[in-house]
Amino acid sequence: MSTDLEAEYNNRARVPDHPAHVAAWTRDSAAWRAECTRAELGLTYGAREREKLDLFWPEAGSQDAPMAMFIHGGYWQALGRDSASICARGLNGRGVAVAVPSYDLCPHVTLATIVDQMRAAAAMLYRRHGRRILACGHSAGGHLAAMLLATDWRALDPALPADLVHAALPISGVFELEPLRHTSIGTALALDAAEAQRLSPRYLPRRPGALHVVVGGAESGEFIRQSRDMAASWGGGFALEAEADHFTVLEPLAEPNSLLVRRAKSLASM
Repeated sequence: MSTDLEAEYNNRARVPDHPAHVAAWTRDSAAWRAECTRAELGLTYGAREREKLDLFWPEAGSQDAPMAMFIHGGYWQALGRDSASICARGLNGRGVAVAVPSYDLCPHVTLATIVDQMRAAAAMLYRRHGRRILACGHSAGGHLAAMLLATDWRALDPALPADLVHAALPISGVFELEPLRHTSIGTALALDAAEAQRLSPRYLPRRPGALHVVVGGAESGEFIRQSRDMAASWGGGFALEAEADHFTVLEPLAEPNSLLVRRAKSLASM
């Protein structure tokens, strides 16, 4: 029996109440930007309008705080950092600084350009603070977090450490892009088979660093398969969040005492 790729990858169709989840992210993110007294908003990492990030520091011990970067989802075609600030709250509560970048969106730019933008954001953070980074992200952001772990940083700039991104925590990510070419989601990405392969982290050379892959238990079979396969091929950890769908899987990031945040703190502190 063939797989209905549209049904497997179209998360908005799978979760009819997704607008309420996105609205809650936006509302709660605005509240966290207002509440976090040590937020640096609108820092530039490049010349484009969307090449900006917000950096949220914990209340105490920030001079020695480990650093993470949370990358928003939206299938590389929607959303921005303003809807993802709330994903810094839990880690801030456990003493971790969290950068939340925006990036340009397809089809206005290519997916390869977005990967380069996230590399530029990570490099800017390292040059500014001298700290290695945990890359964390949701959905498309999970793909980008894995791409950062797979990056040869010395090839980009010999002054950067090889382990600039020393760990990754993708949440409900996409690690093989070929299936998306055959869905409505893939239209704006305009990937040919070769580019889909080149930008699929599952098939890239394994680099040093810790990987832990998380996916919701109520997600499609393809999302669960991709997450399991990514963890297995890279020798990383894997966690299935029971009953969580593609949107509710993010909720624990707002809570400092959640298992997901404690796991992220452990990875950031390595």
